[in-house]
Amino acid sequence: MLSRREILQVGCSSFFGLGLSGVLQQQLKAATDSATPPAKSVVLIYLGGGGSHLDMFDPKPLASETKGEFSPIPTAIPGFQFTDRMPHLAQHADLLTIVRSMSHKDNRHLSGTHHALTGAIQPFRGNSNQDKSLNRADWPSYGSALSYLDPRTDQLPSQVTLPNDLIEGVLVWPGQHAGFLGPKYDPFILKDDPNSADYKVRGLALHDGLNIERLNDRKQLLLDMDRQQRAINESSQGKQYSLQQEMAFSMLTSPTLKDTLDVYAEPDEVRDRYGRHLYGQTLLLARRLVEIEMPVIQCNMGRTQTWDTHVDHFPRLKNMLPPLDQGVSAFLVDLKERGLLDQTLVICVGEFGRTPTISPLPTHNIPGRHHWAPAYSALFAGAGVQGGQVIGETDKIGAYPITPPYSPSDMGATIYTALGVDPHQMIPDRLGRPRPLNDGKVMDVLYTGAES
Repeated sequence: MLSRREILQVGCSSFFGLGLSGVLQQQLKAATDSATPPAKSVVLIYLGGGGSHLDMFDPKPLASETKGEFSPIPTAIPGFQFTDRMPHLAQHADLLTIVRSMSHKDNRHLSGTHHALTGAIQPFRGNSNQDKSLNRADWPSYGSALSYLDPRTDQLPSQVTLPNDLIEGVLVWPGQHAGFLGPKYDPFILKDDPNSADYKVRGLALHDGLNIERLNDRKQLLLDMDRQQRAINESSQGKQYSLQQEMAFSMLTSPTLKDTLDVYAEPDEVRDRYGRHLYGQTLLLARRLVEIEMPVIQCNMGRTQTWDTHVDHFPRLKNMLPPLDQGVSAFLVDLKERGLLDQTLVICVGEFGRTPTISPLPTHNIPGRHHWAPAYSALFAGAGVQGGQVIGETDKIGAYPITPPYSPSDMGATIYTALGVDPHQMIPDRLGRPRPLNDGKVMDVLYTGAES
C-alpha cells in the first residue's frame, strides 16, 4: 500500500508524465541502490564561513607549514586523531563517522553556502556577492522541499533554523528559504539567542496586550476582508498570501513550537552539560525539536563570529572550538541516552574548509587560513550511520583528497533519502518547468563502512 507521501509523489509525477508505474520503478531502484535508513529528523550543524578541517578533524602534525598551533590527540577510533581543541568529540568518536574527503570547486561563501544548504549548485546570476544573495530563483532548502513534497497537516513548518539566519552586512546568504517554491514553504527562523538573559521566542510571541481572543477577532476580520477581495480579484498572489497568514496564525495559537523552544523548561544541570553559550543552548533546543520529530533542524553556529578566520585565526578558534566541541558532544550523547540518535541524522559541516597554508591577507599583517573548497571534513552520526569510522583521506598537507571525494550534492542526496524523499525526482521551477531536485549520489559509505 502506498503511503501518503508516495501518493503525493504519484500526483506530482503524473504531472510530469511519469505515472504510477514510473514511481514504483523509482522506489524499487532507490531501495536497491541505497542503504540509507529512514530518519525522523535531520540536524544540520552549520559552520557558516567555513570551519578549518585541519584544526578540528584532519590534523597534519608532520607538515610544518600546515599544522598550526594545535596538537593532535587520540580518539576513540584507533589510529585516528583530532586536534586538542576537540577533546569531547574525540572521546565520543565511536558515535561518529568523519568524512575527510568532502570536496567541491567553489571557494565563495554565498554560492558555496547555497550548495551546502540545498544540495544544488546555485543558478548563475552574476559574479558579485549581491548577485548571489538570497533570491527566489534559488533552490529550496531541505526542509522547504520536504514541506512542498509532503506538507504537514498541523500547520507547523518542516524546518526550523536557529538561533538566527546567516547575514553578513546587507547580504543574506542563499539557501535559507524555499527559493522558487515560494514563501509558503519557507522555514521558521528563530532569530533569538537562547543563551541570553532576556531570551524569548519573539517570532511566536504575541505583542504586549494582544491575547488569543483578540488575535482570533483580528483573524476573523482579515478573513472577511480576504473574502471580499477574492470576489474582486482571485489572484494567485492573494491565495498565497492567505495561505501564509493561515500558517502564521496556526503557529501563534498552537503551543507546540513555542513550548518546544522554551529553553527554560530544561533543568539547570542539562543546560550546564550543553554549555551556557550560544552553541550549547542552540543544540539543546535542537534536541527538544528532535523530540517533536521536526524533520529538518538547521543550527547556525556563529552570530557575531563566523568561521571565516582569514585574520587572527588561532585566537579566534581558541574561543570558538571549545563550545562547539562541548555542545555537539553533549547533543550526541543526550540523543543516544534518550533513544533518539537512531532516528536522527546529525551532520556538522561548513561550506568549505581552510587553506593548508597560514598566511596574512594583503590588507592585514595577522596570519590566518583562507577559503578552501578542494578538501574539507564533515561529521556524520545517527540514523544508521556506522560510528567509529573515518572515511576518506587527504594528502600530507590536507589540500586534496587522495580517495574518492564527496560533494555537497552527495550530502544533499543523502539527506533527502534519509527523510524518505527521492532526491532525483522532478519539481517545478518558477516557470513550471520540471527540474531534478538533486543530482548527487547517496553516500552509502556512511552506512556500509566501505569506500565505493
